[in-house]
Amino acid sequence: MKNRLRVLRAERDWSQGELADRLEVSRQTVNALENEKYDPSLPLAFRIAALFGTRIEDIFRPE
Repeated sequence: MKNRLRVLRAERDWSQGELADRLEVSRQTVNALENEKYDPSLPLAFRIAALFGTRIEDIFRPE
């Protein structure tokens, strides 16, 4: 699944570790999400969208 997570994180000048802390996941999970090797669960997708103040579909797109 394509996503804009890296761009959104960079706009806020957050490291992967900082984003992971805010989402209560590991840095490895953030890395896997950004490299499109892992699709988030629905609850995690909602947390990500809420953190960035946007809709899930504005972050994640089917390939």
